[in-house]
Amino acid sequence: MRWGIWFSAMRPRTLPAAVAPVLVGTALAWRAHAFEPAAAALCLAFALLVQIGTNFANDYYDFIQGADTAARVGPRRAVAAGLIAPGVMRGAMWGVFAAAFVCGLGLLPWGGPWLLVVGVTSILCGIAYTGGPWPLGYHGLGDVFVFIFFGLVAVGATYFVQAGRVSADALLTAVPVGLLAANILVVNNYRDVETDAVAGKRTLVVRFGRRAARWQHGLSLLVALLVPVWFFVRGGSVYLLLPLFIAPGAWNQMRRLRDSKTPAELIALLGDTGKLLALYSVLLSVGLVM
Repeated sequence: MRWGIWFSAMRPRTLPAAVAPVLVGTALAWRAHAFEPAAAALCLAFALLVQIGTNFANDYYDFIQGADTAARVGPRRAVAAGLIAPGVMRGAMWGVFAAAFVCGLGLLPWGGPWLLVVGVTSILCGIAYTGGPWPLGYHGLGDVFVFIFFGLVAVGATYFVQAGRVSADALLTAVPVGLLAANILVVNNYRDVETDAVAGKRTLVVRFGRRAARWQHGLSLLVALLVPVWFFVRGGSVYLLLPLFIAPGAWNQMRRLRDSKTPAELIALLGDTGKLLALYSVLLSVGLVM
C-alpha cells in the first residue's frame, strides 16, 4: 500500500523525539501560568514536520551518498529499496520542510521575528544532517545536532513562545530530553556501524567504537534520572520524581544494548528507546504540572 510506504519512510520510531520537547516545554509554560494552546499546537506541528522532513532527507541523501545499500541491516529504506524514486523523495522532503516553515510563520505573533532564524536554522540543519557538502551525520555531529535541536532549542522555543522568556529551568529540563532523543540515534548507529564505516559515514560509534557508544547511552540515561532529583532536592514537589519510574526500563535497555547480537534485537531496542523518551517526557510533564 502506498500510504504504508510513506508512513514507514516517516520513521515513526523516531517521532517521540519531536513530540517530547514540545510536551515538556508546554508543561513548563502551564506551570508558569502561560499556557497558549494555539502556540503549543503550532510548535508540535513544526517539530513533527521538521523530524519527518529530516527523515525524508536522510532516506534520500543516504542513498545518494551510498550509505544505504543491499548490505544494510536496518529497517528498509524507501529510496534504496526502489519503493520511492529519488526525485519523488526529494520533492516530498522540500514539501514537508515548506509546510514546517509555514507553521513557523504562524508562531511569529507569539515569538517575534527572531523565530525565523531558529526555524530556518532547524530546517537547514535537518537537510545538512545527511546532505550538503559537509553532512553533519557523516562527521560525527549527528548526536550534537539532535541534543541541541530536539533538546535545548525545541524545549526552550516552546516555552519561550508561550511564556515570553527562556528560563534556567527550561534549559535544564531540555538536557534530559535532548540526551534521550540522542540515544535513539546511538542505537541506530550502533546497529549500522559496519555499513556506515564502509560508506565513510563517521558516526561517533564508527569513530570510537561500540564500547564508547554504550557509555554514552548509559550516561545519558543516568543524567536524565538525576535531573528530576536535582529539582526535588532544590525544593520542588515530590511529583517531580515521577520520571524515576523509568529506571528499571533504562537499566533493561542498557543491558539489551550490551548483550545485543542481531540487527533484529537492535531494531526492537530502537523502538523501545523512543517509547522510553515518550514515557519520561509524559512523567516529567505531569510532575511539572502537578
